Parts: sequence; C-alpha cells; structure tokens
Amino acid sequence: MFSLFDLLSQMRDMAWLFIAVVMAVGSVAGVEGRNVRLLEGSMDYTAINCRGHSASITDFGGVGDGKTLNTRAFQEAVNTLSQYGSDGGAQLYVPAGQWLTGSFNLTSHFTLFLHKDATLLASQDINEWPVIDPLPSYGHGRDAAGGRYISLIFGTNLTDVIITGDNGTIDGQGLLWWQKFHGKKLKYTRPYLLEIMYSDTIQISNVTFLNSPAWNVHPVYSSNILLQGITILAPIQSPNTDGINPDSCSNTRIEDTYIVSGDDCVAVKSGWDEYGISYGMPTEHLVIKRLTCISPYSAAIALGSEMSGGIQDVRAEDIVAINTESAVRIKTGVGRGGFVKDIYVKGMTLHTMKWVFWITGNYGSHADTHWDPNAVPVIQNINYRDIVAENVTMAARLEGISGDTFTGICISNATIGMRVKAKKVPWTCSDVEGVTSGVVPKPCDLLPDQGPEKIGMCSFPQEKLDIENVELKKCSYVMT
Repeated sequence: MFSLFDLLSQMRDMAWLFIAVVMAVGSVAGVEGRNVRLLEGSMDYTAINCRGHSASITDFGGVGDGKTLNTRAFQEAVNTLSQYGSDGGAQLYVPAGQWLTGSFNLTSHFTLFLHKDATLLASQDINEWPVIDPLPSYGHGRDAAGGRYISLIFGTNLTDVIITGDNGTIDGQGLLWWQKFHGKKLKYTRPYLLEIMYSDTIQISNVTFLNSPAWNVHPVYSSNILLQGITILAPIQSPNTDGINPDSCSNTRIEDTYIVSGDDCVAVKSGWDEYGISYGMPTEHLVIKRLTCISPYSAAIALGSEMSGGIQDVRAEDIVAINTESAVRIKTGVGRGGFVKDIYVKGMTLHTMKWVFWITGNYGSHADTHWDPNAVPVIQNINYRDIVAENVTMAARLEGISGDTFTGICISNATIGMRVKAKKVPWTCSDVEGVTSGVVPKPCDLLPDQGPEKIGMCSFPQEKLDIENVELKKCSYVMT
C-alpha cells in the first residue's frame, strides 16, 4: 500500500506536470484577434478578452540581452498601445530574451504576453523604482513609516488588463532588497513584482514570478480578478515574499497555482488597524482552488493579519501543503477591528506541518501607536472539512481574545497523523466556541464532538461565485 507521503509526492509531481501542461499548451486552436499585425508563427492562449492590435517590445527599441535597460521601451510601448483601447485593445509581445527593466505602468484593454523563454529582469538600480504614497488603508509602508517603492509592473484605475503567456518569467532579483531589509537600510518599503489598484476585470495567468523583493502579486481595491496557472518561487527564508495577496478585493478566483515562498502562499488582507477600519473595504467573495504550497515558516492560506476592513466569504478547496507551518491561519488582535467570517475550507492534503489549524488573537504588529484598544475583531462561522494530514507537530492552536470569543468554529472529517516527537497535548484552545465531528486526535473541550452522524455538518456553499462563471475566449498571438 502507498503511504500518505507517497501519495503526496505523486500529487506534487502531478501538480507540477499539470501546471506545466497548462502553461505550455495554453489552449486549443484559437481565433485570431482582428487586425492583428501578421508576423511569423502563432501562439494560442485563452483570455477574458482577445485584442485587435499587436506589437512586440522590439518595435519600441527593446533589447533582450540582459544588460540593456528597457524601462523606456516598455513604457513607450504601453503608452502607444493605449490608443487602441476603444478599438479592440492591444497586446504587447515579449519574445525570448532577458529583458532588463525598471518599473512601468499598464493601461486598460491591454495584454502583456511573455514568450516561454522571456524573462523580465528587475533592475538593480534603485533609481528605476519611483517612490509612491502608502496605501490609504495601511497609513504607511510596511518596512518604513514613509512611502513605498512602486511595483515592477504597476497599474491603477484600469479596466480589462491581462498578464499572461507561455509560462515566461518575471524575476525580481530580490537579493539586493532582502539584504537591505535585513541590514535595516531601507528608507521606504520594498516593491512588489505586480500591483494593480482600483481596477476591474484582471487576468494574471501562465506566468512564473521569481525572487520578488517582497510580496509577489498584489491586487488591491479591485474586483473581478482571475489568477490562474501561476508559479511563484522564492527562497524559503526570503523575507515577506508572500505569494498572492488579494487586498480589499471582491470576486476573485485563484486556481491551479504552485507557490514556494518565505511567507504565506496566499494572504488575504483588507487594511491595517485604524487606517483599514476607516477605509472600510473588505475582501469578499474569494475562491481558491488547487493550490500547492511549500512554506516552512508560514501558512498555505492566511487571513490577516491586516484584516481591519473585514474578510468575508472565502472558499478554499483542494489544497495541498507540504513542509508548511500551518494550513489555514487566521491572524488578528486587539486594535485590528474588522471581521473574519463565513470562511469555508474543504479537501486539504497536508504533510509535515507545525499546526493544521491556527487562529491567533494576539497578533501584535501595529501600523503605529494610534491603534484603538477597543477595536476588537469579530471572528465567526469558520468551517473546515475533509482533511488528511501526516507528520504534524500539533493539531491545533486556537486562541481567541479574552472578552471577545471567536465563535462558530466547525471542524469535521479530519484525520491528523502526529509526528513521532509531537506535542503531548495536540490541541490548545482558549476563548473559542465551536463543534467537531469525526476529528482525530480528539479535539479540545471547547469544540465538543457531535458524533459520527454529523461528519458532514461543516458548511461549504454549493452556488458558484460570479467569477467562477467567467468563460475564457480562445485568442492567438502571431509572433516573430
């Protein structure tokens, strides 16, 4: 018989193969966008929208030798192609090569398409990274109290934006930034690889993000977002290299992603302390499917800790986590305010974890000294079901807040295999209320067992979110 480890290894290999096939193939034969400039060869892909016009970065003087700086070429290309926004939109093709660039801004009705052997290399010259204001729901930067370096690829107030390709790479060359962070030499907060703000209808698919200076993919204050077939890789000790961070976003779909990082693979956020409370924009209606995560010091999925605008209606299923600190972690504390509610998780396969279930009510990182000690979070209706885990140090650490009990926790059909040197007490619980059914090892008394007949009691919505009903179109890019 196969052990769970053998099964997980096979699943991991299958996940790699699946993602590779999706990224390499893209789609079956597509329909060419109208008025596409005819070049040699073609590549089919699927997208929320096809484009009526096409150009290559080489048309704007781009040189893919890994040495020539292409910031001006990329920005000129985007600016020029923006004229086609009302005429079918435009796509910019990045052919094979090493394309060194600083930050550049996107435009609406626009597709950035990366060849499989194309790599965008982030410039190591800090002057190529302008400083912008902190996010209003955060008040100031994360690494320093001032502003923040703009992301490598940035967009704001956009509609209909696609970043895709044949699994090309966006390499942040983050070592320089990590060293500055550890050496406390940062005047501003480190840049992300991709940030899109105040935007609607976004697709990010079939791209590899590598060695980000900090967070990798950060949609914020946006809606109708599809993230599909993404690979994110960073050293497991790199600081704050979160994978995907939907932040004050609605109607978001994350699926078929493989993430190895130094922080949470997916971190759901909505603002920090009094700034997030004041801004008041929750993350809601989020679906996460077929995520594979390796993150020894963080979570596969984290809710918070910056959750002061609220997090509601998150649905996660078919999650594989290997050598990851925790599966799903809720991070909050006094001063955060906000809420985390209506969370649904089913179908997790886990191997080598410190905790399977971790809820933290004492997370103490604050934006500044002005946080409100009376702002306590509401944590309720948290559902986990159909979980198999092996080689676990501790089944659960569930810590609410004194006087602010976290309620409605439901765990069912969970089999947790403990490691040889596991903690003697597998569950620790305080200031929480809930129920369990079919959970091994036996949960704490604050989560009483309802008997085997209730093994399917933890909720998971049957109706689909609007973003799950979005159908992609078959498109083609003709190329040199």
